[in-house]
Amino acid sequence: MKKALIFMLALFVAVSVAFAASDKGIVTVYMPSPAGLANKLAADFEAKTGIEVRTFQGTTGEILARLETEKANPVADVVILASWSDGLSMKNSGQLESYVPANTENAVPGWIDEDSTLFGYSASAVGVIYNTLIYPELDADWADLADSAYRNDIAIPDPELSGACKDFVSGYVNAFGWDTFEALAENGMTVPGANKAALEAVTTGEVGVLIAGVDYNAYSSIKSGEPLAIYYPESGTVVNPRPAMIMKTAPDMDNAKAFVDYLYSDDAQKMVTDAYLLPGRTDIEYTNRSTLAEIPQIECDWDAMMAISTDAAARINELCAR
Repeated sequence: MKKALIFMLALFVAVSVAFAASDKGIVTVYMPSPAGLANKLAADFEAKTGIEVRTFQGTTGEILARLETEKANPVADVVILASWSDGLSMKNSGQLESYVPANTENAVPGWIDEDSTLFGYSASAVGVIYNTLIYPELDADWADLADSAYRNDIAIPDPELSGACKDFVSGYVNAFGWDTFEALAENGMTVPGANKAALEAVTTGEVGVLIAGVDYNAYSSIKSGEPLAIYYPESGTVVNPRPAMIMKTAPDMDNAKAFVDYLYSDDAQKMVTDAYLLPGRTDIEYTNRSTLAEIPQIECDWDAMMAISTDAAARINELCAR
């Protein structure tokens, strides 16, 4: 009888805990790649808080398209994009909630906007990724890759799908104009698809060089033994904070704020660096990739870039389709 009572008590406690966890509700988060990072963040947050995480994962373009279709019946609580300029567009259209997250005392300067609506909890940069079986060494600047030595051997991710590439294109054009991209297109540059397809093209040797490829993909592939290398051209690239944003229409506002707090936690930031992304806090150490200080950067005017980014991305596809 005593054992039965103990068993029943244990069962009651377990059921009570389960109901308590479910009472904490859900948070719906839209996240870009890398998928492994998104899954780990969701699982760890759920384990720590008891709040169920429902995710949609896709490219920046896919996430924005989904948000558009859900306008009448909002679903997302937190949206993470791979494009700071697209985040600014969402802010300017009044879609975002202002909030001051926990754990941001050491946030990278400039990676949280002045109105505290865009939270750059991580970042990527784009560089030149090349197949070392085709080019054992390469350090050409962006414009130099329009040389005939690379004719029909250059690819670029589709900037209408890749947020990081989109921001690079608008940043480069804002700083230097269109001459380089026009010359690259004239030299046979192709657009194989979004980041994954574009990287696959250079990994398989379909092309020897990928420009504006996201760096975390390259570091991950190199670690797994693929014949690739990456560098950042000397004239500079765009380091792109990946904004996490709380939607004003969030069905679960408190849980949305808790998730953004979590993104700046020690554990979440460690997962960020393990995924070869730049961390959103200056006090997080990492040695598996180039540091922020080691990357030559184009000076970004994000407002000016935002104004041209959609048209600039479309023009890349038009140039390469000729």
